[in-house]
Amino acid sequence: MMIGRAPENRRQFLVKSCWTVLYLTYLVYAVADLTGGRHSPTAMAFGWCGLSVFLAGYLYLLFGPRSGDGPHRGRLGVLAGLYVLSLLMVVTLGGPWLTLLVYVSISSAVMLPVRQATRAIAVNAATVLGLGLLGGHADSGLFMVLTATLLGGGAMTAVVQMGRTMRELREARAAVAQLAANEERLRLARDLHDLLGHSLSLITLKSELAGRMLPDRPEQAAQQVADIERVSRQALVDVREAVTGFRRPTLEGELAGARTALAAAGITVDLTRAGTGHPDLAPDAEGALAWALREAVTNTVRHSGAHRCEVSLAESGDELRLTVTDDGRGPQCPHGNGLTGLAERLALADGRLETGPGPRGGFRLSACVPLVRAESKAEGPAERPDSASPVAGSHP
Repeated sequence: MMIGRAPENRRQFLVKSCWTVLYLTYLVYAVADLTGGRHSPTAMAFGWCGLSVFLAGYLYLLFGPRSGDGPHRGRLGVLAGLYVLSLLMVVTLGGPWLTLLVYVSISSAVMLPVRQATRAIAVNAATVLGLGLLGGHADSGLFMVLTATLLGGGAMTAVVQMGRTMRELREARAAVAQLAANEERLRLARDLHDLLGHSLSLITLKSELAGRMLPDRPEQAAQQVADIERVSRQALVDVREAVTGFRRPTLEGELAGARTALAAAGITVDLTRAGTGHPDLAPDAEGALAWALREAVTNTVRHSGAHRCEVSLAESGDELRLTVTDDGRGPQCPHGNGLTGLAERLALADGRLETGPGPRGGFRLSACVPLVRAESKAEGPAERPDSASPVAGSHP
């Protein structure tokens, strides 16, 4: 049962009713006062009517409908009315009715925010003490009612706050789960974009080439069709591995794929400065560079209209820089989905992405990732550099 909330089904109603009956045992002092023959018939009638009204208001606060988690103005009015009615009953009928303020204290703890509830409990306790002393009830009964007012209200405030904290934790866990699901969908979208964009571009180029070769050079056309089948099968394998999250491309494999894709598009490729022997390169960093090479080659084949493309790998201090430069039309728009996802990949590997016009026109893409030196491995994990710089430009 959620304290401070109306019951939502029959079971919760029965559980809350049992606890309410237990709490109402404090009213035995007020009932005994009415049945003890100490008051006139008029005072007894007033007492029974006042007790009935108090119970009706208290039960409304417990079981009445509620809108949202914050206190409603009407319910605050009922709470204030219970406080005023308690004062009137104590002044009119005497000290045994001080127990009504215990219920006002507990209701304040449930309905009000922590700071306001603390003040309300203190006011109730001061009221109990003041009325008890003014009415000449400075005995053990007054001490018991005062203790119940303070401890009951304080304990209920702690329980309500714990319930609110638990609700916030559940909401936070749900938010974390949602963020994790969104991150996984984003990863899958990046993988499928990189995988299918590259493979489908190569399939399209080879299909066009096979179509041109078919009338005069059927044997070469058949070779292109065989290449299309191989690329298609590899794309299917890559998609399956990407969905399961186990695929990490390698620089060596992507360099071989880049050579094939660029040659099929009729683009001269220069890989003389693209060696792959880098033992100080972490697997995640190598995977990020491999994705960068794939994205750059795909953009060159699709959008650049280039005749020449150069790929280079070079160490720069504690970083390894991959640079892909073409002589095509250059960047056509400031941002693209592929380059945005690529920048995110590199940021996860403590790298960064730089894009823009090449030194002699065209388009240049540079991806940098940190190297893990032998002495760094011995000393411990290296410090993480700042996140990737913003992407300067991309092909459409």
